[in-house]
Amino acid sequence: MSTTTTTSTDAAGSGTFLLGGDLPVTRLGFGAMRITGEGIWGPPADPDQARAVLRRAVELGVTFIDTADSYGPEVSETLIAEALYPYPDDLVIATKGGLTRGGPNQWTPVGRPAYLRQQVELSLRRLRLERIDLYQLHRIDPDTPVEDSLGELRALQQEGKIRHIGLSEVSVADVEHARTIVPIVSVQNRYNLAYRTAEKLLDHAERENIAFIPWDPMATGRLAQPGSVLDTAARSHTASPAQLALAWLLRRSPVILPIPGTSSVAHVEENIAAAGITLTDQEFADLAHLAA
Repeated sequence: MSTTTTTSTDAAGSGTFLLGGDLPVTRLGFGAMRITGEGIWGPPADPDQARAVLRRAVELGVTFIDTADSYGPEVSETLIAEALYPYPDDLVIATKGGLTRGGPNQWTPVGRPAYLRQQVELSLRRLRLERIDLYQLHRIDPDTPVEDSLGELRALQQEGKIRHIGLSEVSVADVEHARTIVPIVSVQNRYNLAYRTAEKLLDHAERENIAFIPWDPMATGRLAQPGSVLDTAARSHTASPAQLALAWLLRRSPVILPIPGTSSVAHVEENIAAAGITLTDQEFADLAHLAA
């Protein structure tokens, strides 16, 4: 096993990806869901701490922050603007619309064109932006033709309010159909070392040079039990299993943009330090076989 590690905590070590072919972002970003209240509902217990987490992520080189209008709802976007506006020139803020909230941990898809237009306008206002660099359809609404949902986002793109469009929780077929309506530059599905049902989508994204943004990227579950391959590899790098999980994702594909989230400054520093961990070929292969 390698004992190679690093003392650097700069996200730049993760490399960069050209989102949409024209927008460079650090591959290791920050997911802003967990800076809200319990159940992703309401404000956080400590708003000052949440703002400090966002500032620290940017200080450590993160140039890609992912959020959504439904986180709070509205809370995450508002905190981002409060903490970081005026934004650094290289900061890309991606947000999402298409899920409504009826209460803590409740999520309902709504893809009606008028609703999506309203949510884009409100996100622009909360984030204090004139254009959203990446706007993602949070879920395809089974009660609304996707042609209508994406057609409205295409209209907003043509109006200059959206730069690029992405999708969340989709299949390869969903992506290919969507691309007949509007250019798609990113997909966001659950994917991590322990949960890899989106392998076909990831391989497709890599072939097409579409960003793959895995949510829940640090989950390791039973794979991190004491004495396991993951636990042993983490110890050899003087790292945590979660850091190894992030390092594995960064190695897995050049189109992967992990977005680990946290409400703790210490944890954001620990997560970003994963950008400096280099896995050997054997370590990568051993970890890849774990989920099987």
